[in-house]
Amino acid sequence: MSKPRKQDGVVYSRKDGRILWIRYRDRNGKPCRESTQTEDWQEANRKLRERLQARDGNLLEAIRKGEALGFGEWVDSFLENYSRPPIRAHKTHEANMRCAIHLKAAFPGRKLVEITADAIEDYLRNRLRQRVRVKVAGGYREKGILKSTTVHQEFRVLRRMLNVAVRKKLLAANPCSGVEFPVAVKGLFRPHYVTWSEQEQIESHGPEYLKNAVQIITETGLRVYKELTSMKKDQVDLPNAVVWIPDSKTPNGTAEVPLTPLAVEAFRRQMAITGDSLFLFPSDRNRSGHQTTFKTVWSKTLRRAKVPYFRIYDLRSTYATRLSAGGVADEWVTQMLRQGDAQVFKKYSQMKLQMKREALEKLNRRASEMAPTTGERMRTVMVQ
Repeated sequence: MSKPRKQDGVVYSRKDGRILWIRYRDRNGKPCRESTQTEDWQEANRKLRERLQARDGNLLEAIRKGEALGFGEWVDSFLENYSRPPIRAHKTHEANMRCAIHLKAAFPGRKLVEITADAIEDYLRNRLRQRVRVKVAGGYREKGILKSTTVHQEFRVLRRMLNVAVRKKLLAANPCSGVEFPVAVKGLFRPHYVTWSEQEQIESHGPEYLKNAVQIITETGLRVYKELTSMKKDQVDLPNAVVWIPDSKTPNGTAEVPLTPLAVEAFRRQMAITGDSLFLFPSDRNRSGHQTTFKTVWSKTLRRAKVPYFRIYDLRSTYATRLSAGGVADEWVTQMLRQGDAQVFKKYSQMKLQMKREALEKLNRRASEMAPTTGERMRTVMVQ
């Protein structure tokens, strides 16, 4: 029987220097020695405790790999292996690259394990105080303060980068979990539910093709830019009231989508106004031959209709909300959306709550005190 050891590890100093070292054993009993890079006894003991905790949690090798890997190296690796299409959409990759420029500049020369929650919060506060810089011929021109939503996008990209690092066992935990965003972000991930009156108002103030696009999205739930704008006419089968989606954001998105009578009429009108073009929404201004964005016409139409701005993508959320409000089970709504993760349905519950609040505003708290009009009687509703 082996003799039991009195302690798991020790802190000691070498005769040839003042830097403290630590000695401990890994899970296999192999002795390990390493420098703490400090002369502070308390700091050296803290590092020893971290090593022992990592060893007990079977994370020692992961932490060692993370300590040898620079943050900039990991960002480049993430962009190359976990961000490019077809893993992520092209626009998502572009957004990741824009955010990576600021992140690498904020943490130059740091190791991956040196990215702490405090360092991330300091970065966010500094970014929220910075101004937008636009590149011009003579250099850069400063504009207004950065929006909190822009900084929050950088925070989300960083959080995903570190989540992948945790999954690859390069970090023991994601430091973003201990970060509190410095300011409130208004309207973040709160889809706007489009009422029927709002939709009619928007359709009456926009061009014909935008009216058709609005009706198609709210009746089918198609993704605006990934599925609808690049759609070809041969994908639409009007006699059978179905449209084929060959390429989508997720594998579940590749499917046949049934059409309502209103969607069939919208497709028929759109095909009539585009003539002999192969695309449903053609454009001579793009090399692709089809429209790639509705942003300009969408914002102008909302302004003319006097409707507060919201994303055109919220029309897809409106489609899901109308299905749910009509009594369709949540599992079926997820299938109709062609989503791979049922958790995505959670955001639509925000809009169902909004609809309930709108219904509560119609409560008449003095109903029993009002005199009935001629020929009418007060009716009591029995609830079971």
